[in-house]
Amino acid sequence: MLAPYRAIFTAPGTKGFSAAGLLGRMPLSMLGIGIVTMISQVSGRYGLAGGLTATLALAAAVIGPQISRLVDRYGQRTVLRPTAAVTVASVAGLLLCVRLGAPDWALFVCVTAAGTTPSLGSMVRARWAAIHSDSSQLHAAYSFESVVDEVCFILGPILSIGLSTAWFPEAGPLLAAVFLAVGVCWLTAQRATEPVPQPRAHHTGGSALGSAGLRVLVATFTATGAIFGAVDVVTVAFAQERGDKPAASVVLAVYALGSCVAGAVFGLLRPKGGASRRFLLGVCAMAVSMIPLQLVGNLPALAVALFVAGLSVAPTMVTTMALVEQLVPRAQLTEGMTWTSTGLAVGVALGSSAAGSVVDTSGAGAGYAVPAAAGALAAAAAFLGHRRLRPAPEREGPQRDEHDEHHQRDDYVA
Repeated sequence: MLAPYRAIFTAPGTKGFSAAGLLGRMPLSMLGIGIVTMISQVSGRYGLAGGLTATLALAAAVIGPQISRLVDRYGQRTVLRPTAAVTVASVAGLLLCVRLGAPDWALFVCVTAAGTTPSLGSMVRARWAAIHSDSSQLHAAYSFESVVDEVCFILGPILSIGLSTAWFPEAGPLLAAVFLAVGVCWLTAQRATEPVPQPRAHHTGGSALGSAGLRVLVATFTATGAIFGAVDVVTVAFAQERGDKPAASVVLAVYALGSCVAGAVFGLLRPKGGASRRFLLGVCAMAVSMIPLQLVGNLPALAVALFVAGLSVAPTMVTTMALVEQLVPRAQLTEGMTWTSTGLAVGVALGSSAAGSVVDTSGAGAGYAVPAAAGALAAAAAFLGHRRLRPAPEREGPQRDEHDEHHQRDDYVA
């Protein structure tokens, strides 16, 4: 039953770089929620907390694709170590400012500089793509990495919120910075599986964002990110209103657990039909799953609703990464994958900021209207743009199945 997962790890070095990627991706789920928890512990200002996480996400959205473009040209080791060092130093500065009671502007300067956080998920997936050219193996590899993402989102909030509430407010972001430093050093030490850098001569068309299909994915993921950012902020406030703030970490972990379970099962399947149609269905399912959140009145009911909502997340993410691999030239693969992360980051920024403002003015119950609205926008973007999800010219050929070719011809006729 687990044969597809065992098969992808037969190549030398795959276990090592995937483990390093797990550790280095922990800040993805720890840093933002850790800042929310830290600021709410110190000042009780959810608006400030949401603004800081929004700034962090927007800075990462601007800087992240540029870092990945440099990685495609010069290699992971050359680029990742200095950029991670900047992030670690910036987080240390943020924690020092919070401890010393520095003015708000100093906090925003620090989180802006922390936007140099490299996209470890894109780096690991680029290694998988360089090793496994077979589409079924890549499907299993991307599914496995989606599960790894969700493991991060299960463990990360528990560690970050738990440490910040039980130990000291800055503990969660501090541990996130340590994980990033160790993960990047470990990953970049594994040179044998590092994708071969592509010199400037191989980059023929400027940014990977020149692909119309990639722009559709980024736009959709911007709205999707708003779902995630809003759910994080509102859930912390929802738990606090009910007198059990640490329980927010468990509830958010249940959300990630639903996605983890779905991702593990999805990797064992051989999905049929065009990837663009699966993408559309997945996004619509994510949007519909936000509706029950408007009706919950206690933490157990919220946990159940979020578990169900999580079931649509990982399959949609896996399908998206497969689409990116088809949509952009191989020389720009890391950059293309990072652009989807950038869309998520922008969405997280917008969603967390909007949710923080709604919570401050109307309470946590009203806050869940923000992810519902974001889900509707994501479904609209996917519906209007899914026919543009066409493979890049160099990706077209025998690797596509008959159904995909037929669907592609339909798209061009349309």
